[in-house]
Amino acid sequence: MAGPAPAVAAARTAVRAVLADLPAGSLVLVACSGGADSLALAAATAFVAPRAGLRAGAVVVDHRLQVGSGDAARAAAEACRGLGLDPVQVRGVDVGGAGGPEAAARSARYAALEDAAATSGAAAVLLGHTLDDQAETVLLGLGRGSGGRSLAGMAPAAGLWRRPLLGLRRRDTEAVCTAHGLRWADDPTNTPDGPWRRADGGPLRRSAVRHHVLPALEDALGPGVPEALARTARRLREDEDYLAAAAAELAARAGLPEGPSTSRLSATSRLSAASRLSAASRLSATGRLSGASRLSGASRLSAASRLSAGEDGVSRAGEVSLDVVVLAGAHPALLGRVLHRAATAAGCPPGSLTAAHVAALETLVTGYRGQGPVSLPGAVTAGRRCGRLTFGRRGPRGAGE
Repeated sequence: MAGPAPAVAAARTAVRAVLADLPAGSLVLVACSGGADSLALAAATAFVAPRAGLRAGAVVVDHRLQVGSGDAARAAAEACRGLGLDPVQVRGVDVGGAGGPEAAARSARYAALEDAAATSGAAAVLLGHTLDDQAETVLLGLGRGSGGRSLAGMAPAAGLWRRPLLGLRRRDTEAVCTAHGLRWADDPTNTPDGPWRRADGGPLRRSAVRHHVLPALEDALGPGVPEALARTARRLREDEDYLAAAAAELAARAGLPEGPSTSRLSATSRLSAASRLSAASRLSATGRLSGASRLSGASRLSAASRLSAGEDGVSRAGEVSLDVVVLAGAHPALLGRVLHRAATAAGCPPGSLTAAHVAALETLVTGYRGQGPVSLPGAVTAGRRCGRLTFGRRGPRGAGE
């Protein structure tokens, strides 16, 4: 008896691997749009989950941005039920305008998926992103001049979210659907002759990258560009995971309390406790951290606990306070990450902090000449006083150093 088609087998293997750590009886939800990628994921999950002792359902998000979107959502839900997924939910969302239409739709979609997981008690939400999506994400990051974390693309696993199909091409997901007799829907904005412009005249960036930029790169460089970009993302993610662990150790020594906004390391970036503790010292051993940051164990502890008002890294009115001595000799790759964490912990919206903001904060640490506080998004300010860099929602008091 012949086995499944190669694309079907590859999709099932990928789903099986990403679900391997879940305890028996767990519920997983497939985020299904009705497109080839998510339908292929739904089909693979419907096959794998019961054989792994798991329950599998689906969530269809109706963005309500196009005429007939409700019918499309109901059709996707019926396809999921036909595959045996249960429960299957349809969630309508209202897409705002913050950050542009693509970012706003994404925010609304993820919020709906997170709520669906919370209300159903799901252990994971499976997303149908493919290798092609990963390549597009890297190019979009390059175009924005983003840092390493953005260029590392999408994580295979990050908390609630899991992306089994990052190793498959879009043509593979279409082959899976064909093998199962599934009819998929194409988003008009993602088709080659789709509307390339938003209502305000701006470009639909991902669609433009998909149908213009990537083909042009393959024309110029030859085949294999998406695979090369995905490999680059994977290697950058390994580097970023290491640097994130080292930055977490530095942040703790500087006095940044760990909380929801400072502890979001993805499942793939959680290094062992030993490697987290030794990450910065290994950098130090190669000479990449200066003597000012290589404090003895006792002085590290005392530096992290010398606060203007309290022992937990938070001073007056919920301010976040860091020891400048600990930060001053840190490698720039770590310093910028710690400052970004601290600003976020103080209330800055993470996506609003730019490289210019972080550079201004770095100047308060390494180039301080008595300058005043730095204004940050979210009505947050940061300034120096009494040997500490303090973030808060009001201007730090004091005249500086």
